[in-house]
Amino acid sequence: MDTAAAATPPRTGISLRQLLMSLGEPLVELQAAPAGLDVEIRSVALLDPEDPPMARPGELILAIGARGRAAFPALRAGGRDGAAAVAVKLDAPGQAAALSETAVEAGIALLSVRSEARWEQVDALARAALEDSPPGLPGAGDEEGDLFSLAQTTAVLTGGIVSIEDTANRVLAYSRSTDSDEVDDLRRLSILGWHGPEAYLARLRKWGVFQRLRASDEVIRIESHPELGIRARLAVAIRSGERQLGTIWVQEGSTPLTDHCDQALLGAARVAAQHLVRRRRELSADLTLTRTLAAGLLEGTTGPQPLASHMGLDAARPAAVLGFSYGTEAPPPELARAEVGNLVSVHTAARHRSALVTQADSRIYVLLPQLPRSIDLGTLRLWGQEITDAVRRHLGLSLRGSVGCIVPALGEVPESRREADRILDAMVSVGVATTVAALPDIQAEVLVSEVLTLLSAHPEMRDPRLTALVAHDSRNQGQLAETVLAYLNAFGDVRAAATQLHVHPNTLRYRIRRAEELTGLDLGRPDQRLLAMLQLRLPPAP
Repeated sequence: MDTAAAATPPRTGISLRQLLMSLGEPLVELQAAPAGLDVEIRSVALLDPEDPPMARPGELILAIGARGRAAFPALRAGGRDGAAAVAVKLDAPGQAAALSETAVEAGIALLSVRSEARWEQVDALARAALEDSPPGLPGAGDEEGDLFSLAQTTAVLTGGIVSIEDTANRVLAYSRSTDSDEVDDLRRLSILGWHGPEAYLARLRKWGVFQRLRASDEVIRIESHPELGIRARLAVAIRSGERQLGTIWVQEGSTPLTDHCDQALLGAARVAAQHLVRRRRELSADLTLTRTLAAGLLEGTTGPQPLASHMGLDAARPAAVLGFSYGTEAPPPELARAEVGNLVSVHTAARHRSALVTQADSRIYVLLPQLPRSIDLGTLRLWGQEITDAVRRHLGLSLRGSVGCIVPALGEVPESRREADRILDAMVSVGVATTVAALPDIQAEVLVSEVLTLLSAHPEMRDPRLTALVAHDSRNQGQLAETVLAYLNAFGDVRAAATQLHVHPNTLRYRIRRAEELTGLDLGRPDQRLLAMLQLRLPPAP
């Protein structure tokens, strides 16, 4: 490995988390991160199959041409030499498990590169991510520190007491104040509650302050109202283009504000906009990475360790999956699906802090990691019912819900997802009255649904006489097959079956005889009755 030519010059690096956000899921996937996602990557190196496996501390090793077990030496050498991560291509899905196990043993992160991606593309993008990151690139915590520092600087320049809020009036940062007597009630209550008190916010709305902030980039002055405990203050919108991101408030203290406070406040708003735009981008990238890791775990393509490291989860705690599908054949428009996703996210977050929501095709999955060991299916069923009720009440949409089995550890989540899917499949194919169910609730319906799926996929397992009966009805617009199924479902009770079909009992008896004559079936034989009940439940051929 020609590290002199292939490696980027040593410099302050970026975290593995930031690299994943930069490269994105379409290019690479995280398979293992035994040291977490905050390990530092300082350089990129290409490892040719002909080179001896070696590395430098903090390197991202691109193992070119080493697939499957051939990548083991690169992983072991990288762990030995202190490298940050190794990127490989996989020939088959089964290779990921063995490589991940070796990476964990070596203590090094493992990335899998999409087979269609070019190594020069990965190399260029990884180096660009390093070059675009200035030394000391802040993480989320540093970003908050920057805002507090900005608030303090603005306080010095304006001579006032500063707070920075988002558009929902949540306090993001504030300046220090050594004299409690100069802080008014609005400031004090906002800082204590990290949110503007509603009574005061209503006053500001009444005075048109928020409307002026939305419409203008100018500094707005709010006069003092001693009777309300409000001192004079200035406010300016933090804006990116036409979009308001927040507000900076400057309260006048025991001394007047400085002569150039308006100018200082405008400059502070522009600096704050840069911080908040960067924060939004980082949060968006972090959310995308979280959803990608959760989806990979649900599908069984990614192990539990990457998500556990990213989210700080205890992978040894119980977990479960809730599944939801729409009650109609076609999913609602994209906007409505987004609203459903948001509503599901809010409801599950209220019940379980670590809940993660992801959508796949026409289904919504809620991953519930690190559940209490005492939780039961009944509690999860109740959560699911609350969600379906809320979607119907607020959005007018019908959802079916399923509760996957509670598994003992995060790594077994795919089993819970499969069970949730089995339940939803049964709800659609055999028709279940309940809106939310766990497997014990509809065990028989699930098994019948799976038998029908088997029959549907294997025509050779069907009785040709029953196939001919359905074809006869199709040609002649008849109801013989429907009548036979209703008769069998009613355990041979002619009156009950006739009532269900809204026909006279004699009509039903005639149809049964006619079906037997046409097909040669003998519905007095148990085996033929059982097969008829199953086969006649198959959906009609397209």
